[in-house]
Amino acid sequence: MIIPSPTRQAPVQATRCAVIGHPVSHSRSPAIHQQFALQTKLSLQYDRLPADPDQFVPTVTRFFAQGGKGLNVTVPFKLEAWQIARQHLSVRAALAQAVNTLWLQDGALHGCNTDGVGLVTDLQRLGLPLKDARILMIGAGGAARGVIGPLLAAGCAHLRIVNRTPERAHALIGAWPRAHVPTPDSLSAGSLEQATSAQGWDLVLNASASSLSDAAPAVPSGLYAAGGCAYDLMYGAQPTAFMHQAQADGAQQSHDGLGMLVGQAAESFYLWHGVRPETDSVLRMIRAELDASRSKKP
Repeated sequence: MIIPSPTRQAPVQATRCAVIGHPVSHSRSPAIHQQFALQTKLSLQYDRLPADPDQFVPTVTRFFAQGGKGLNVTVPFKLEAWQIARQHLSVRAALAQAVNTLWLQDGALHGCNTDGVGLVTDLQRLGLPLKDARILMIGAGGAARGVIGPLLAAGCAHLRIVNRTPERAHALIGAWPRAHVPTPDSLSAGSLEQATSAQGWDLVLNASASSLSDAAPAVPSGLYAAGGCAYDLMYGAQPTAFMHQAQADGAQQSHDGLGMLVGQAAESFYLWHGVRPETDSVLRMIRAELDASRSKKP
């Protein structure tokens, strides 16, 4: 996709970036990126950019034509972002067929997917099992697409994807390029009812949308190996329903996806500005804001 040259306008010192989605009013990306900008002494204007479902392409085109630097893309537009940037995709985005980071380079739109990098970075920060681990992932939508490649690249022994509609899980792994699957036994799929394993899972990831409705995924009990851990790609002020389910099922640890959010934002920031920000202090700040919002509720 070619973007028209920026329109002539008064010089603006601040670099302009934004997050685009529907809805997007809840996004914490502006606070995260402003903290990164303070760290790196970058003058940054980072906004929320709402777009109606049928207005994604015109909104993106207008943003870059007016001099925008980069866009983070959230639901429901990651597939559309992949489509409009498909001539200039990173390897991660090409594999995932989903884009969450857009930028303009030499007049052309480029796309990457930083979700998986954000997840793996946070799992490593938390000391959760990755190398040689047996991993179960619940959900086969856009969130799952973005993290398969980095999980396999991190050296997990096996990644099983289960979904309420098992055909979607099978289609997802069936479309995954064999050259990026370490061994024939590295990747499998099934229904939610097929989530159990005789050996148990070292790590269970919830990539489904269940936490958005404060519900736990309908998986059987007995998922976790000894010392097994749980991680929800969603986050909130309270532990998610999936985290409660995991603790009741014997998970040694359970975590939400706030660290993934900050990690993927840091990777986007690096792609746009060429500098990698520190994430721990920003994660602590956002967590404190969530805790404060929880304490204010009656």
